[in-house]
Amino acid sequence: MTHTREDVGFSSGTDRCAAWLYRPDTDDSIDESSDRPIVVLGHGLGAVKEMRLDAFAERFVDAGYAALVFDYRHFGDSEGSPRQLLDIKKQRADWHAAIAHARSLPGIDPDRVAIFGSSFGGGHVLAVAAEDHRVAAVISQCPFTDGIASSKTQGLGASMRLSVLAFRDLFAAVTHRSRVLVPLAGHPGETALMNAPDVMDGYLGIVPDGMEFSNAVTASFGLSVPLERPGRRVRDITAPVLFGVCDNDTVAPAGPTLKYAAQARHGTVKRYPVGHFDIYVGEPFEQAIADYVDFLDEQLAV
Repeated sequence: MTHTREDVGFSSGTDRCAAWLYRPDTDDSIDESSDRPIVVLGHGLGAVKEMRLDAFAERFVDAGYAALVFDYRHFGDSEGSPRQLLDIKKQRADWHAAIAHARSLPGIDPDRVAIFGSSFGGGHVLAVAAEDHRVAAVISQCPFTDGIASSKTQGLGASMRLSVLAFRDLFAAVTHRSRVLVPLAGHPGETALMNAPDVMDGYLGIVPDGMEFSNAVTASFGLSVPLERPGRRVRDITAPVLFGVCDNDTVAPAGPTLKYAAQARHGTVKRYPVGHFDIYVGEPFEQAIADYVDFLDEQLAV
C-alpha cells in the first residue's frame, strides 16, 4: 500500500514536538467511511525519528494503519532548550501529548490508538499506558524496564565517573552555566550511558548516512537511571501489551523484562535471539515487524 508522509507538530508544555504523520493512500478495498486506527511511535535513549522509526511506521502503514512518529523535546527537530536534555517526566509528557494529538486527527478512531516504543521508549510506553487506560494496544520493543539492571551493564568504573559528571551537570544547571554532556554510546570501559561491545556499531549504525547527530545527553540524567523501573507499571496496564524481547540484549537485559512481562494482565512475549540493536535491521527487523503487525491486526483490526 502506498502512503503519504506529512511534517506535522504538536505542543508539549511550552515547546513544539516535531513529528511525521503517515496515512495510507486510499484503497478501494477498504471502507473509507470508517476512521482508521493509528500507531504512535517514539524512540529510545537520545535517539531521533530518523533512526529507523520510519521503517517501522512504513510497515504499519502498509498494513493499513496510520502512524505518528515524533521527536522528544530537546532532541531532533523538536523545540526545547537546552539541547540534548533528557528528562524522563518531560518525555512521558511528550508521549501523552502525542497520543492526544493522534486522537484529535480527522479520519482517526480515537479509541484505536496503539503506542510503539523502543529501548528507553519501550519503558516509556509501559508507564504511559498504565496512566492512560484508553490506549488500545502497546508494543514495547527491547524495552528498558529495570534501571539497576541496565546500570550494571556500564561497569563500576564507568558508573562512578558518570556520577561525577552528573553532579557537575546539576551544579551547572543551578548556576545557569553550560550543561555538562556525557556520550550516549561508547566503547567498553568508556564513560558513556551505553558502553557494551555492540553499542558503538549498533547504535551509531542506525544513524542515517550524512545526518548530523549528537552522541551526547545532559549528564545529570545518569542519576535517574538506577531509580527508574517502568516494568513495575505493567500490572496497571489494561490494554494488551506485546513485549519484543532481545535475548542477547546488552543494554536492557532480557531477564528483568521477562519477569515483568509475566505480571501483565494481557501480555504477549515475542523473543528474538539477537542483540539490542539487531532488531532494527535485516532479518530480525523483518521477523519482529511481522509479529507486530499480526498483534495489531488481532487487537485493532483495520
